[in-house]
Amino acid sequence: MKKGWQTKRLGDVCEIIKGRKPALKATSSNGDLPYLVAKVMRGSKEAEYASVKDRNSITVEEAETIIICDGSNSGEVFTGFRGILSSTMGKIAKKAEIDDDYLRAFLASTFDVFNGAKTGAAIPHLDKEAMYQLQFPFPPLAEQQRIVGLLDEAFEGLATAKANAEKNLQNARALFESHLQSVFTQRGPGWVEKRLEEVCGLQNGFAFKSSTFKPSGAPILRISNIQDGRIEAGNRLVFFDPKDYRENLDRYRIVEDDLLIAMSGATTGKIGFNTDSTVYYLNQRVGKFEPSEKLNKRFLYHFLSTKVEENLRISAGAAQPNLSTEQIKGFVLPLPSVDEQERIVEALETLSEETQRLARLYERKHAALEALKKSLLHQAFTGEL
Repeated sequence: MKKGWQTKRLGDVCEIIKGRKPALKATSSNGDLPYLVAKVMRGSKEAEYASVKDRNSITVEEAETIIICDGSNSGEVFTGFRGILSSTMGKIAKKAEIDDDYLRAFLASTFDVFNGAKTGAAIPHLDKEAMYQLQFPFPPLAEQQRIVGLLDEAFEGLATAKANAEKNLQNARALFESHLQSVFTQRGPGWVEKRLEEVCGLQNGFAFKSSTFKPSGAPILRISNIQDGRIEAGNRLVFFDPKDYRENLDRYRIVEDDLLIAMSGATTGKIGFNTDSTVYYLNQRVGKFEPSEKLNKRFLYHFLSTKVEENLRISAGAAQPNLSTEQIKGFVLPLPSVDEQERIVEALETLSEETQRLARLYERKHAALEALKKSLLHQAFTGEL
């Protein structure tokens, strides 16, 4: 620790004043202020309002620091808001001479520590006492401000690097999507239109009884396992014993490279390949495509990956998304020769691989920048910056 620095308990230099819930109204009048919840501060929800005269109104000014006290993001801090604190929020009241930006930077540096120190099972709550025990590096005010200046400059550079990497990834994805769309709109000579049922079968899943599910055995793929372009098994699998059924279940087997579609629920319209050697079984509301020799399976996948998927979910209804077998069989598929399908697939997948490479590069760069940010914060609060 540098000369002149002190170390204090965080609870000795600040405290959290918790919000409460006043009477709320849809619009403001007579100087009412917005009721601040996380979604309002993130801009994803319209604010409700409350009177500052309500005995449950805890007000906060733009210069003050707000901290989330309840929920999975407990410990996250905000500033720049004037309003009334919700019951899930608190504001930081300082007990000593601390630069506000320095305090917020310290809280950011220890977020992982006190975000994990939460109480409550159903709705986690920030453990204020655990937070108050954190060791707070307390240099003179001028040194705090110098550190903040260095961090601001460094973080601005990190933000620019992150934005550039994200822009490169967005450009690559846009290029792929543009090329994918053009394949099915700018058709060459010899293309024909076919209803999907003319060139491809669709096997519906079997209605397995949940009462027969086992902790292990033959795995069943359900609609929740169908994600964008892949099968996501993970911990979502359920199992059964074929001996519990009299039916011949061979037709419901899913082997490597089978192409599936979710036909109801939150994943309606999503398609995915089984990319491993595991043999699964097809649950109800999951469909398996069985292309004829006239249809390249990968060509079908790329066709389904266009705007068709979005349109199908819309046509299926927003409240309870659902796709019928008749809807899927009725897709109108623009179809070139098999040789042309193979050429298109090769070109699309070459471009897709490059896009995925850039995505992996972006993820590595993003992780490296986040690690550098944490390193800078560590240096700042150990006197090394």
